[in-house]
Amino acid sequence: MNKSELVEVVAETADLSKAAAGKVLDAVLDSITQALAKGEQVVLVGFGTFAVKGRAARTGRNPQTGAAIEIKAANIPSFKPGKALKDSVNH
Repeated sequence: MNKSELVEVVAETADLSKAAAGKVLDAVLDSITQALAKGEQVVLVGFGTFAVKGRAARTGRNPQTGAAIEIKAANIPSFKPGKALKDSVNH
């Protein structure tokens, strides 16, 4: 399912126009992104938790030349599914 298909499903389910459903979806995604940028967690009970995890700097290898390269430390967004989501997928 891509974003436009998700907007269609939300519009039908919530009895909204596609434009309104698109704005709602964009607002939700922007809110999650902004919270993660601030280092906050977003917990949706039953669905899951969005969080930011730190990844340490490390040494990697260029696969073509075999030369060592330094990979910088980075903050990585992560998602941990909630119990209800896991149970619905594994019914």
